[in-house]
Amino acid sequence: QVQLAESGGGLVQAGGSLRLSCAASGRTFSSYAMGWFRQAPGKEREFVAAISSGVRTYYADSVRGRFTISRDNAKNTVYLQMNSLKPEDTAVYYCAADSQRVTLSADYWGQGTQVTVSS
Repeated sequence: QVQLAESGGGLVQAGGSLRLSCAASGRTFSSYAMGWFRQAPGKEREFVAAISSGVRTYYADSVRGRFTISRDNAKNTVYLQMNSLKPEDTAVYYCAADSQRVTLSADYWGQGTQVTVSS
């Protein structure tokens, strides 16, 4: 069982930056693929970024070059550094974990953290 807790969301102006953190419980964190997803009001949840247990990274086209996902296995934490934020990045951001590949069907999910980007 893995429990995930996101933090770091908030209100920021367009062009600004935020760093989201996701703290995970469990002693096998390093073996899990981790990812970030987001859901804007009235829209479906969508993939943002993922990092494998071998630290290979994947990004949605909409965030590539602006967002960076990373992990610290010693701290059981995955991060999402978000730069050059746009109003369309406004959403609830969710952390996910899976023993295989992180998709919308991932095994474990956090409660989400709100990110609001003002124009």
